[in-house]
Amino acid sequence: MSEEWNEMPGALEGLKVVDLSRVLGGPYCAQMLADHGAEVIKIEPPQGDETRLWGPPFDQEGISAYFAGINRNKRTVALDLSKAEGREVLLKLLETADVLIENFKTGTMEKWGIGYEVLSQKFPRLVHARVSGFGADGPLGGFPGYDAMVQASAGLVSVNGAPEAGPVRIGVPVVDLSTGMNACMGILMALYERNRSGQGQFVDATLYDSAVALHQPHAPNYFMAGLKPKLYGNSHGNLAPYANFPTKGRNIVIGAGNDGQFRKLAQMLGKPELADDPRFKTNKDRVAHREELEAELRALTKDRNGEEFANELMQNGVPSGAVMEVPDVMEHPHTKHRNMVWEKDGWRNVGNPVKLSRTSASPRSKPRTFGADTRKVLGEVGYTAAEIDGLLAAGVAFTEIRK
Repeated sequence: MSEEWNEMPGALEGLKVVDLSRVLGGPYCAQMLADHGAEVIKIEPPQGDETRLWGPPFDQEGISAYFAGINRNKRTVALDLSKAEGREVLLKLLETADVLIENFKTGTMEKWGIGYEVLSQKFPRLVHARVSGFGADGPLGGFPGYDAMVQASAGLVSVNGAPEAGPVRIGVPVVDLSTGMNACMGILMALYERNRSGQGQFVDATLYDSAVALHQPHAPNYFMAGLKPKLYGNSHGNLAPYANFPTKGRNIVIGAGNDGQFRKLAQMLGKPELADDPRFKTNKDRVAHREELEAELRALTKDRNGEEFANELMQNGVPSGAVMEVPDVMEHPHTKHRNMVWEKDGWRNVGNPVKLSRTSASPRSKPRTFGADTRKVLGEVGYTAAEIDGLLAAGVAFTEIRK
């Protein structure tokens, strides 16, 4: 990451975000905004965001890697919002805010007298985004939701895995991350609409909705033909070949999305006649004879050098990739070329995936310790040093985690 990028204004410079969310979906949303220049003030409860403790590993300041991955470029303030005085401080911060992000249990904000109906009257331009498991109402409304549980209840686990092993959870928190992205999109849509109407609105992003929306192509297959997805392991229900194949080294994944790509694959495997085999001439034929096709291909790939052959296929227009491990990916030249590893003051993590030509995302600050900016931020909104001392002494504001 070139250091001069740190001086460039982001696309969202001037946007002020108050982030009350914890764990993953909400903080990831806020980090996306922060990376692109928004000023994000992360407000934590007295005990801190629980992901601060989700480790090891921890850095020298005691920050967990999990927390560090989703909380860069934010200022950190700690308040007890269960106290009226804490909520008064929050309202002071919201006076100049454009966006509020929260993921409290359904009814918590309302119980405190700072739900959307109240805040929208007090701050009509405020965009209020809520990240939750299932939303506030409906048959599952108000239920708690973590990524793995929603993967299960929304059907993602049922379509992931091999027949012999059974369903398995997807190995990354795809539901949390996609919900964070959806919340981010919703916020930007609401801000764009605010330019016309002058009014903010409520953005409702749930893990359940985000997970259901990921069912491509399973949902269309079901709606069109009543098909219930099977476990295909590394194969694809609508496309063949599209699978994981053995080599002398790393396994490789090969996908031929059309007949031309399959013909090229057959040529490169030294068996061009496969493309004219009646069982394999079209994708429909190949899907019908998937097991036979994959057996043929496994016999032809097993003695190849995985990474070299995957690159040869790519160079010849056949989508493929060697099965790389996380350390390999993070140190890969293309990862570095794409600025997908950021470094800042000894901290290193994954960069921002959204690239803009004039207003680049950048790492302006590494993840902060608990309450590191409490005094400064409260001072900026008008509290005197004596008043801040009083809030700290009264257990309303914090600079250290309450044990």
